[in-house]
This record gives sequence, C-alpha cells and structure tokens, in this order.
Amino acid sequence: MKRNKRTLLIGGSGSLGSSIIKSKIFKNIDAPKKKKLNLLDRSNIRKFLSKKYDLIINCAAIARMKECEKNPNKAIKVNVFGTLNLVTEIINYESVYKKKIKLIHISTDGVYPSNNGNYSEKSIPKPYNVYGWTKLCSEIFVKMIENYVIVRTRFFDKTKIRFDNAATDIITSMLEVKNLVKEMKVISSTSFAGVINVGKKKESDFLNYKKFKPNIKPCKRKDITKKLNFKIAKDASMNLTLLKKVKKNK
Repeated sequence: MKRNKRTLLIGGSGSLGSSIIKSKIFKNIDAPKKKKLNLLDRSNIRKFLSKKYDLIINCAAIARMKECEKNPNKAIKVNVFGTLNLVTEIINYESVYKKKIKLIHISTDGVYPSNNGNYSEKSIPKPYNVYGWTKLCSEIFVKMIENYVIVRTRFFDKTKIRFDNAATDIITSMLEVKNLVKEMKVISSTSFAGVINVGKKKESDFLNYKKFKPNIKPCKRKDITKKLNFKIAKDASMNLTLLKKVKKNK
C-alpha cells in the first residue's frame, strides 16, 4: 500500500479519534465533524466516499457502558446500524469504482466473556453487556467486505483519569491511547486483514492507572460493581500472539 494513504477518520471527536488527530501519525487525513459525516445517513457517507479514500478508520460509537445500558436502542442504532450503513456504502463504492478501501474498525475486548483472560482471536465471543453485544454485531457487518481490520482493544487516556479508586482484581490488556494509535499505524501499513487483539501485557486497572496518577487508591471489583446495574470485566486480558506476529513480519 502506498506510504501516505488518503485516510478518512470517522468519530474524530472521541478519545481515540482526537488522539489520532493530535498524533499526526496518519498523514493526509480527513476528520469531518459528526454534523458533516453521520453514519446514520447513507447519502452522507456516499458523498464522502466519492473523495476516494484508501483507508477508513471507524472510531464512531456509543462507547460508554452506562449509556448503552440506559439507552440500548440508541447504542444499537449507532453501533450496529451505523456500521452497516458504512459497510453497505463501501461495498457499493468498490463495485462502482473497482477500488478496494481498507477499513479499520474499532471493536472491544468486551466481545469476550472476560472472566478467565488470555482470550485469542479464535476464542468464542460472549459479551457481558449491551455495549459488547452491539460491537460484536458490528463486527459481523464489517466482515462483509474483503479488506478489513477489526481491532479488539481496551484503552484509556492518561490525561483523563478522573476517578480516585481503581480495582486491583480487574485484569485487562488495556493500553494508553497514544500507544494504541501507534499500534494502529503499524497494522495499517501491513497487508493484514481480519480480527486482531491490540493491547499490552496484562495488568490490573490499579497498576495501569497508578503509573499516571500516583495518588490513586486501590479497591476491589466488588466495590465498583455494587454501584452499577450492569456487568463489567473480571479478567479481560487478551492473547497478543497474532499482534506480535503481524508486527514482526512488517
């Protein structure tokens, strides 16, 4: 693939999208606001695709678990049907212009059961809340096209750790958002297509956040779940063998 691919970023106002823009790692990138490019409007998508992009990064989603649980219809509408609209227009575009577009679609480690950890891309998905289910459904639609990368991940922004406590017994492969952007850039420059886990060595939420917020206090998962009306991960750590292989063969 050419070095400076023309890239369309969807969902640039979110944490990951804004980090991609700020990093300037992806060159020749367009990042329209939601009012200009809304995945619920297929004619809107079609208009942008006519500009002939080589790469599309889809970060658009209702990603807050609490919001998804409170308003599942909205989560389904945006996360599932918004993705279907995008995929449909990509298929139509490729049919007309005889040109393939690479789609990087951001999913979540929440598609896995998140109880025992070390989940590989071949592990059987079993989401534990509305958000996870909507993202798993979106993956099904993304697989309708040929040149796709589904990134299953979990990330955080070190500048936005607003809580004072973190659990010592919630284990994930979560990585800081700037590092996720770097991993995505590497993957985008390869010929890899398919589903891939992107993260780092497993660690507790407490240890992850403490590196950037030294005064954060430890707590237990049960202290967090008793305040919630939906399930959260216990051990969502992922097997990163495929990621290492893709990077090694770059």
